[in-house]
Amino acid sequence: MDKIPPHVELMRRLQIADYEPASDSGHLRYYPKGRLIKSLLEEFVTLKCIEYGAMEVETPIMFDRSHPTLRRYLERFPARQYILKGDKREFFLRFAACFGQFLIAHDSVITYRNLPVRLYELTRYSFRKEQRGELVGLRRLRAFTMPDMHTIVKDMEQAKEEFFRQYKLAVEVLREIGLEPEDYEVAIRVTRDFYEENKEFVHSLVDILKKPILVEMWDQRFFYFVLKFEFNFVDALDKASALSTVQIDVENAERYDISYVDENGEKKRPIILHCSASGAIERCIYALLEKAHMQAEKGILPMLPVWLSPTQVRVIPVSERYLDKAIEIAEELRRRKIRVDVDDRDETLAKKIREAGREWIPYVAVVGEEEVRGGFLTVTIRAESTLKEQKRVRMSVDELAERIRRECEGKPFKPLPLPMLLSQRPSFR
Repeated sequence: MDKIPPHVELMRRLQIADYEPASDSGHLRYYPKGRLIKSLLEEFVTLKCIEYGAMEVETPIMFDRSHPTLRRYLERFPARQYILKGDKREFFLRFAACFGQFLIAHDSVITYRNLPVRLYELTRYSFRKEQRGELVGLRRLRAFTMPDMHTIVKDMEQAKEEFFRQYKLAVEVLREIGLEPEDYEVAIRVTRDFYEENKEFVHSLVDILKKPILVEMWDQRFFYFVLKFEFNFVDALDKASALSTVQIDVENAERYDISYVDENGEKKRPIILHCSASGAIERCIYALLEKAHMQAEKGILPMLPVWLSPTQVRVIPVSERYLDKAIEIAEELRRRKIRVDVDDRDETLAKKIREAGREWIPYVAVVGEEEVRGGFLTVTIRAESTLKEQKRVRMSVDELAERIRRECEGKPFKPLPLPMLLSQRPSFR
């Protein structure tokens, strides 16, 4: 029997997410902290794709099974569909944004001046009826959130240019999420014909990350793409899971009758790139939790990036006497768009500090007589601490706020998803 992956215990202990027994397998519930993390990642990846040049759209989550174009597509994936009955027709729940975006492209008037055209949707949700034995935690689900961008280009040269740029986009997106190139492996799948004609281009992908790449070469094209890359995260149980991917699709423009008008006024078939700059949002959370677990195994204190931490600062008064001051400090930090809470519970200081550590809180600020008299905070900085020694420094509220601002610069912000006072919170366990 397979072991339970570490991230499953962590997603429960940190009150991020859990299984929902009242739903179908592979559908999770997200608690306030998990919804915050997930929504920040959703917003971040969406903004990165829009900055890249994508136009955001929204398409239905279900489509007619008997639609002539879709029916031919579905024949390739007969076991993955959720089927719904309604209005004397059968519908399937989408397992990607391709269907809706391709149908939009089919109905659009596109000229060579518009290219490349990039359509983007964050699918909440895509549905794949995976086998029950494959479902586990946040790694593999039946309902998942996929940032999906499709780029319409005029020819293979433009396709290669976009592929190269989107490869670099994926590296940048994962890095800013908290996953460095050393955290994942790179796989390329390519047809032999494409490789022989574009060796220099394929080899140039190695130069970006300066690390070995696994190349799988096909003598014949089995799928719709001639070239694909995947960034695969390998977890604590040595299971590989795909994150970012880009594919050069040479088949679906014909299938969906997508065309553009060239310089001579003639209709031409474009090439389409499929891109998910991060992979499924749930899988990003899984990778961050697994990475944190593996760091803990090496003696490094586990934590999430500060911009994704549900609580960025916890203020702890040494006694009830300093509670009002702690709340005053928290209110000042909150005005500066920092997620801050106050441990006002009737517990010992040592227990409060210990529990803040178990929640992976990046900054823990203690307020007592010495701090009030001196006008500073005694702050434990998790990123600079070890299992043996806590890094504690004195800093002003301004200095703490500025440090967090720098760490979160360029990232989306959402307010604390729970009551500021810990005594007012329910426990989602």
